[in-house]
Amino acid sequence: MNTTVRARGFAALVAGAVVVAGTMLAPTAASAAEKVVLSKGHTDAVDVHFEDGALSLKVNDDTVSPAVTRDPADVTFQVLPEAAMAVPDDSRFAFLGPAGSRIWLLPMTQDPRLLWPGWNTTTLKTGVFEGNKVRLSLVDVQGPGTVTLFTQDSFGGPIIKFRDDDGLPDTIDVPVKTHAHSNWAFSALGSYTLKFQADATLTDGTTVSTGPVDYSFVVGELSGSGPQVSLSVSGMADEYQPNDTVTLTAVQTPQTELDHYHWFSRCPGTADWAVIAGEAGPSYSFTATRELNACEYLAKLYDDDHTVAATSEPVTLWVAFPPQDPGRSQTITASIDETQGSLVISVNPDDRAVVLPPAQLSPGGDRWESNGELRPVTVTDTRAGQPGWSASGQIPTDFTAPDGATFSAGYLGWSPRVLAQGAGQGVVAGPEVAPYVVGSGGGLGTSAVLGTAPSGNGRGTAQLSAGLRLSLPTETAAGTYTATLTLTAI
Repeated sequence: MNTTVRARGFAALVAGAVVVAGTMLAPTAASAAEKVVLSKGHTDAVDVHFEDGALSLKVNDDTVSPAVTRDPADVTFQVLPEAAMAVPDDSRFAFLGPAGSRIWLLPMTQDPRLLWPGWNTTTLKTGVFEGNKVRLSLVDVQGPGTVTLFTQDSFGGPIIKFRDDDGLPDTIDVPVKTHAHSNWAFSALGSYTLKFQADATLTDGTTVSTGPVDYSFVVGELSGSGPQVSLSVSGMADEYQPNDTVTLTAVQTPQTELDHYHWFSRCPGTADWAVIAGEAGPSYSFTATRELNACEYLAKLYDDDHTVAATSEPVTLWVAFPPQDPGRSQTITASIDETQGSLVISVNPDDRAVVLPPAQLSPGGDRWESNGELRPVTVTDTRAGQPGWSASGQIPTDFTAPDGATFSAGYLGWSPRVLAQGAGQGVVAGPEVAPYVVGSGGGLGTSAVLGTAPSGNGRGTAQLSAGLRLSLPTETAAGTYTATLTLTAI
């Protein structure tokens, strides 16, 4: 498995991101046209594209899986009230306002409670633009307060990228194949329109530009007059063969911070909908059988008071049947040895890069530390005998930098978790594995269990992931390091 490793706040940062797996891959995103509100999770808010001779700005929405490419006009970026913080009593941050005054900050290192926007040129090819770069500009801001985007140096000092209260436009050069994040600071609650623009010169001297593109931000609560959330179910095919895996996904429009679901089914001959036990996430996977033919499925979304916020329209499962006319049909009987079938572990080839945030000093000042998230790992078991299974991972070689510097794979640990599993499965996440500490071992330099399914409860499809934690000695040389995580299932 190829993986790419991404921190928060006003702290000293290691120079260069740590990468698990050599190349950071730009996701192959589907397109979507519905209006959405993005309030949590990762998004490349300013996503630069070049197609058919035209430069354009898009939004790569990675808050859903698979990622979706959206028009900025269809997206509202919400800075939740939880983003509020006091300006530090540090003269270096005086540009944000008086010490102790309130701002709303989306940090450059991921906070799972907030939106994590950045800019992205990974879809652009080398050799197309002069200097292999584009110019990204903030040309205008309209709103109740000031807006500042800034990164930080290795000593925690601010590096201002865009700032509207000292005159615009502000411009930065962004190399192609860049994925970057910054701190987004807003000085007041309310609605903002940020106008971004990308410009470039082609290698033949031709200039191209996106022109100003509007990006809508809301700081604080959304207006009560906004659209109500609706729910739909995607993923149902026109027809399945017996033993095919069915994966349904509940899709919110617009996207909200609500994340509690229940799935329901209703089969021919029954009048009432039945809740599907153990399914409380946005996705539900199960195995198609002839007995489930014509069954209906729907999802419900719940708010914090466990009140139904939205209900999807039902979708119907159709499973292929043999011809029923005995005069013109044949009956074919097949037997399957209970030991046959297959156990497969896989990752989405377009979603296998994990980039850890730049490492920060630990509170004790004696370690460089960074946290990230393993991309989803799918385990599919079609063996009739249901012997159970165990999925594990290991980084068999050291992390390596382009200059030959290395550090041990044991300095990376994980906290496994189960993202989804089929009805009747009993998948359990593996134990937490802490990064290596002298005298106590640890880390992913040796094989570690990601998840298991007991005998009799393993058949079906499950998705696994893990929180990643990197903890390095402070003497580790700055740089960008790569390694490959190998996954196995037995």
